[in-house]
Parts: sequence; structure tokens; C-alpha cells
Amino acid sequence: MTEFEGKTVLITGGGSGMGLATAQRLVDAGARVVLAGRSEERLATAAKGLDADDRVLAVPADVSQTGDLDRLASEIEQRFGGLDGVFANAGVASFGLSAFVTEEDFDGIVGINLKGVYFTIQKSLPLLRDGSAVVINGSWLAHKGLAFTSVYAATKAAVINLTRTLAPDLGARGIRVNAVSPGYIVTDMFTAISSTEEAQEQCRSQVALGRLGSAEDVADAAFFLLSSRSSYITGQELVVDGGLTTSVPL
Repeated sequence: MTEFEGKTVLITGGGSGMGLATAQRLVDAGARVVLAGRSEERLATAAKGLDADDRVLAVPADVSQTGDLDRLASEIEQRFGGLDGVFANAGVASFGLSAFVTEEDFDGIVGINLKGVYFTIQKSLPLLRDGSAVVINGSWLAHKGLAFTSVYAATKAAVINLTRTLAPDLGARGIRVNAVSPGYIVTDMFTAISSTEEAQEQCRSQVALGRLGSAEDVADAAFFLLSSRSSYITGQELVVDGGLTTSVPL
């Protein structure tokens, strides 16, 4: 029997990057996976690539819209009955100096990165079985101040604190809540921001391990926190950054 056989996990932002890599890891371990994201086309491509037939459900949804999350929960219940895990992974990045951040910019980032995470979890609670696991995607930027990232970093600091407060909130049901905080991970979002070789090399040079991370590096951490291997871990943050936030490379 594979580790996640008979278990169902919801992954928001599941159409690409860290979400899709985690989905692949779970499917390989026997899980049923629900992929949620804003792009129907991207979700369809992701679901096809997972090649797991009826063990994959793809639901277009914008996590900043609670109506979409209600519909998502309804489709999960109809298809699979319940959930054994949630990876609240959906997030957006928009950077700029604080003097130039608009209210629209602010609302867009907070709506997905904080409100979206909060209500993804809340709307999943009736479906989550006792003893389930929730993993929230944070960021190394919650621990270091970097110009241009004020709103984004604030949302990530908020969800890491949310991890700590939801842990005792849901602990009576045995539901574990943890966060995984990536460093420089090569995804579509990363390459859109660091689009040149020079920019990527500057990022790499800050990492103690001397390389940029992969989506699979984060997927392995999320998989661990979703699995029974972490059954006595809750309210914690696992930083997957190659030593970026704690070490100075040679």
C-alpha cells in the first residue's frame, strides 16, 4: 500500500510550480488530488500531465473570492466526500517601492496571499477529517527586509503567524497546521521577476548551498508536512531556502 492511498489533498495554485510538483509527489504516493487555480487551461494541462485519471479533480477557482471557494468545497464533497489535507499554496507577487503601491495593488496581493489562504482553510474545515494536515506556503521574505517587497512580505509574515494561531485552534481535532517557506525557487513566478541570467546569478550567490531551489525541493517538504511522518509537528515553519536566511556563503 502506498503512503497516501485513499487520501485526498486539496492544492490551491495547483496548475504549475510548487503546487503541481507537490501534486505529482502525492499522486505518485497514491493520493487523490484536487487542483484549484485561476487558469482553466493551465489546470487542464496539469491534470493531464499527472496522468492519474479519476484520482485528479481540477476546479477553476479564485481563492480571493469566497463564492469560488464555496463552489470548490461543494465539488470536492460531491467527488471525493472529504479531505485529508490542504496545501494552501496559491499566491501572487507584485513588487514596488511603498510610495508607488496602489490600493488596487494592495488589495490584489492581500486578497490572494492572506484572505485567500484564510478562507481556503476555513471553507475546507467541514471537509477535513480529524487528524488531517494543513500546509501553508510562506516565504523567506517574512524573515528579511527587502526593498520593493513590502506588501508581499507582509502577507507572508501574516500567514506564518496564522500557522501558529491555527495550530491550537484546530488542535482539538488533531488537525496539524504547518508552513513551508521557500527561498529562491525556480518557477514561472521567479523567472518572470528575475528574468536575466545576471539577476538569477545574483540570487544564487546569496545561497549557502550554491544553487537555486527547484519546485521539487519544496514539494518534498510539503509532502512531509502533509504526511503521517510529521504527526507530532504543528504550528511550525519549515524554511526551504538552501541557507539563504541563516547563512553567509563563502
